[in-house]
Amino acid sequence: MEKIEYTGTVYVLDHKYPEPLLDHSIKKLGDLGIKKEDITITDSPENPQVGNVVVEVFPYHLDIARVRTIRNDSFISGLITTVELKTDPAGKYID
Repeated sequence: MEKIEYTGTVYVLDHKYPEPLLDHSIKKLGDLGIKKEDITITDSPENPQVGNVVVEVFPYHLDIARVRTIRNDSFISGLITTVELKTDPAGKYID
């Protein structure tokens, strides 16, 4: 799996998902070279900058994007990659 190049904060967008999903998402981001201390979990990034990485969490995948434009307190991002999140038959996240 390729490493993601980034600088500054990586925003993980949390829409009140369960903790096991967020923990597994952070682990998968670590596999991509993103340091845990650079991750901020939020429902809406405050003051994102062009070039920041934004991760949209879904139950079965992560959409990883880079902010490319800021307009009227909103950001527009372009998709870098999608990472599949796998579960065992009991629903526990696995690698």
